Amino acid sequence: MDNKRETGSYYEEKAAAFLQKKGYEILEKNYRNRSGEIDLIARDGGYLVFVEVKYRSDLRNGWPEEAVDARKQMKIRQTARYYLYSHGYTEETPCRFDVAAILGEEIRLIKNAF
Repeated sequence: MDNKRETGSYYEEKAAAFLQKKGYEILEKNYRNRSGEIDLIARDGGYLVFVEVKYRSDLRNGWPEEAVDARKQMKIRQTARYYLYSHGYTEETPCRFDVAAILGEEIRLIKNAF
């Protein structure tokens, strides 16, 4: 895959299928607003889960989850806040931020990543 967006979409689909097998209900893929973008938004039991999908073919550039730095986390939180507000969720809605870290073909789910 030569196109970054194509590669991203491919692995986001793989992550969505992986999460569905774990019982997550996928609500949105590639949610975007003025604040930013969230790869997957899902429901896991009573939680609304915002999932960042990170892919690396190898460890040359570090572990996939290391790419979700403080700046990226802040952007995801802002985007999630807007999502909650615009979709009528209350402040009491239990939320979680997970990272689906994909290295080669292996997917690791990091719950409550930040």
